[in-house]
Amino acid sequence: MLTKLLTALLFCLSSVAFAQVQLVTSDEANRPDQQISLTRAISRGPAIKLISNAAVDSKAFLFKIAMEPKGGAKLDAHSFKIEYLKNPPVELTERLKFAFTGNELTIPAASIPKGVHTFKVSVKDTDGREGNSVISLEAK
Repeated sequence: MLTKLLTALLFCLSSVAFAQVQLVTSDEANRPDQQISLTRAISRGPAIKLISNAAVDSKAFLFKIAMEPKGGAKLDAHSFKIEYLKNPPVELTERLKFAFTGNELTIPAASIPKGVHTFKVSVKDTDGREGNSVISLEAK
């Protein structure tokens, strides 16, 4: 009896740990794209970069973003923000904050509708300096 209970518990835990996360819905993806004006500047804020591939399988892929504070500061986890750049923008922070730990956002099994999808990620460090990055995924 105990063995069956433990097996059932492990199955439930593994199902939760590897549940697929839909980054954006089809309705959100069908909204008009937001016009993006790209600028470059030297910033002392945290560096933000996509670690996983930019070209993904729409049905299942690893989504991983790393954030690296500079100058001995630490990340301010409460300042983490991610938006889907549509008109109007779609705030994804609440939907994805469960996957933010340490200096990374990691979703082992994500899905997204086919097409090109652009996100703005921002985070501040403990000195109040903000880092921003625009990340695009192409889902096939």
